[in-house]
Amino acid sequence: MTHQHHSITAVPDLNGRYDLYGAVHKGLRKAGCDLLVRLGATDFDDAGETEEVLGLLRTYLMLAAAHVGHEDDHIHSALAARGVATDTVDHQHDDHREAFEDLEKLARGVETSWPMHRRANGRRLYLAFAAYLAEDLGHMHEEETVTAPALWRQFTDEELLAIELRIVSSLSPDKNMAFMRIMIPAMNPQERAAMLGAMQKGAPPEVFDAVIEFAVRPALNARAFGDLAGRLQIAA
Repeated sequence: MTHQHHSITAVPDLNGRYDLYGAVHKGLRKAGCDLLVRLGATDFDDAGETEEVLGLLRTYLMLAAAHVGHEDDHIHSALAARGVATDTVDHQHDDHREAFEDLEKLARGVETSWPMHRRANGRRLYLAFAAYLAEDLGHMHEEETVTAPALWRQFTDEELLAIELRIVSSLSPDKNMAFMRIMIPAMNPQERAAMLGAMQKGAPPEVFDAVIEFAVRPALNARAFGDLAGRLQIAA
């Protein structure tokens, strides 16, 4: 894996521009940090607990791999078409793909190991996931501070929204719902209301209702859901 120094001070302001990365990156950061804590606290001698945490890991890896693919297919290709190189983030994506394979191998190692080795293999998985997450946090920072301004220079907000809609429409309903589940609780109240408000206006009512019932309500505490319901004028 490549290690790079990321400036934590030179963060460009949005200045009203469309934030293509913000919501999904918040979701991936929260899901990754939650999973790291969970892996660290797992009793790998307990078969049920182990199965549950490996299920969470595989869902996370599926979403992370899909996200990397979306960026390659829809964002990096659009920048390349306008003559902007994306070598740094492309290499980081290749590293990510290797890490996903390694993490799946380690997960299988936990499942298939003798009981006496399970705890040691669980620790290996935990440390490997922590190392991956550290790389990914740096990578997402690079995208939001370097790639995003390149997008703003090359594309209008309408074009950026069209790129996002192409990504969303390429997803199966199940995968769409899985992304919503990680993104919704990671957003602040204003971001959450803006995204779901746009969906309320643009999506068929049954799709919006399904998102509220299966992705939003289970992911938020009563106070956060009440705040959102008030903003969207829906039943709390």
